[in-house]
Formats: sequence, C-alpha cells, structure tokens
Amino acid sequence: MEPERGRSATQRGSRGGSVTRPAVLAVDGGNSKTDVALVAEDGSLLAAVRGPTTQHQAIGLETAMDRLSGLVAEVALMAGQSGDGRVAELGSYALAGADSPSDVRLLTRALGKRAFATRDIVVNDTFAGLRAGTDRGWGVVLVCGQGVNAAAVAPNGRTARFAGLGDISGDWGGGMSVGMAGLAAAVRGSDRRGAHTVLEQLVPRHFGVASPASLVTALYRERIARVRMAELSPLVFRAAGEGDAVARQIVDRLADELAAMATALIRRLRLARLDVEVVRAGGVFQNDDAPFRERLDAGVRTVAPQARVVRSELLPVGGATLLGLDRLIAEGTAYPSAVANARLAFATWRPARA
Repeated sequence: MEPERGRSATQRGSRGGSVTRPAVLAVDGGNSKTDVALVAEDGSLLAAVRGPTTQHQAIGLETAMDRLSGLVAEVALMAGQSGDGRVAELGSYALAGADSPSDVRLLTRALGKRAFATRDIVVNDTFAGLRAGTDRGWGVVLVCGQGVNAAAVAPNGRTARFAGLGDISGDWGGGMSVGMAGLAAAVRGSDRRGAHTVLEQLVPRHFGVASPASLVTALYRERIARVRMAELSPLVFRAAGEGDAVARQIVDRLADELAAMATALIRRLRLARLDVEVVRAGGVFQNDDAPFRERLDAGVRTVAPQARVVRSELLPVGGATLLGLDRLIAEGTAYPSAVANARLAFATWRPARA
C-alpha cells in the first residue's frame, strides 16, 4: 500500500529547499514535560522539541493550549515551515489529563479550535507508552514517571486502565510517591521514630539544607516547592542499591504496587494465559536496580506465567507518532514502512533541553 496519488512526499519549506511533508504532529503531554514532533509519511523524523508541561488540569486549559501553540510553532520552524496554520495532516495527542471521556471531548474541542493539524486523535498518555514498547497491538503498559498509571489492550481490542488521579484513586508510585517516602524515612530516622537510614544525609544535602527537619520547615513555609520531592526518587534507588534497608523497603513497595497494577489489568482483560508483554515506560524505570526489576517481574508472573516484562526503548512521543502512523497507514496515506522508520528515528532522539 502506498500513499494516495497526487500527494507529494515533499513540500517547499519557508526557508527554501525541499522538505519532506509532515504527516503526523505527535505530542506527548506529560505531567512534567511536553515532547512535540513532526514526522513525515515515510516515518522520518523532521523535528522534535521538549517544553514544559501542558497538563490542563494542572495549569488550566487555555494556558496549556498557549504553551502547546508555542511548541508547535517552534517545531514547525525547525522543520522548515512557517509555523502558522496547520502543520500536519494528523495530530496525534497522548496527554496526561485525558482521564475520562469528558476530558477527551474537552481537549479535542480545544485542539480543534487551534487547528494545528487537519484532524486529531486524543488518547491518554499511557497508550502512547504501550505503543512505544510493542508492535503487537496489545499488551500492558506500566507508566512510572512523576506519577504512576497503567493501561492494557487485549487482542480483541478491549481496553482497561486506571484513573491515575493519585491518592484519591488509590494510587501510590512514581517519582513523587517515592520521593515523599524518602523524605518521610529521613525525618523519621532522624527523630528516632524509625530506623536510621543514609537518607537522613542524602535528602537534606540534595536541597542544600542542614537536616531533614530543616527541609520540612522549608517545605512548610513554601521556600521549596513540594513538587520537587520527585527529585529524591533517584536518591532512594541509589541508597537501596548501596544496601540501605529503609530505602530498599520503599523500592520494594514500588515494585509491588506496579505488579499489582499489571496483574489487575491482566485479570480484567483475561490475559493470564497469554504471553502478554508488560511494557515499562517512564523516567523512574531509568535505573539499573536489578532487585527492583526482578521483584516486579516475579510479581507479574504470579498471575501470568508466560508474561514478559520489557522496557520501552522509545520515549512516549515515539508512541504517539506510531499511533498516528497506524491510522494513516490503515487509510493508505502513509507508507507501511513508516513504523519501522519512525522506530529507528526515535530510538536515538533525546531532547536538547529538559
């Protein structure tokens, strides 16, 4: 199958020269950052950029759309376009905050008004993580970044996921949860309510304060933003890797929580007897803690013995791209080889700025 006749694979850029025509505007809008990419119908990556969060529940819908407008204009200019008007055939948006049908409708309307692309698809960002990690079209994804969530797709197309709203929806996990647990362990160790831990030194040192108690005071007086506690997650993993028993308990809890999410979805979609792939996606998984991975793997296999826990080699924006290309390939307006080409392109792309 080839792109329909009469639609050139290249167009003239505003700065001169022949530029591959953008087919997909891909957006991964997470809780802490936003990645935006323009991809051609053959899967080649034209340009990509990272910016701040565009999570509408956190910063408001109009602010989110304004930020996204700036990022779209920036990536369009990088790709040799003017940055005005529609920049691609299809907008593929994988967004944190697309948590319910009403959220999806709200975001779809707002994106339609901005008209970044001729038409749009909007999904929760968990599904981009799944698509980034597998080409099978089904499986389970565990997303562990600043927060935590999970989603699954069955071979018959049925889907399931969690609300992912934090404490109010029963969630524990991600950088914030691990970081806050690390802070609590440091405080409790220093005031003798808990066991001593190296976190008593590592945690305050990270923020340049004298003690865990000093950090608590700084947080209470809002001299340090609470959201920065997610920065402590790597320290907790480091302490666990160096043999700190208290830190290991926190890391073990995270592995158990993630396994519980995966196995719940496996049961709900009746995948336990299948060789289901469970994709690990998100920044917290970018650690080399073997006991953490082994505990997670073992927990998943208690319910699905044939399951394979795999790491996504692509950032979620790559998954958003693949979701868009899947749609265009099915319609005959992108090359079948585009998925493989995009995988190669995004395997090496990393943002120039955090």
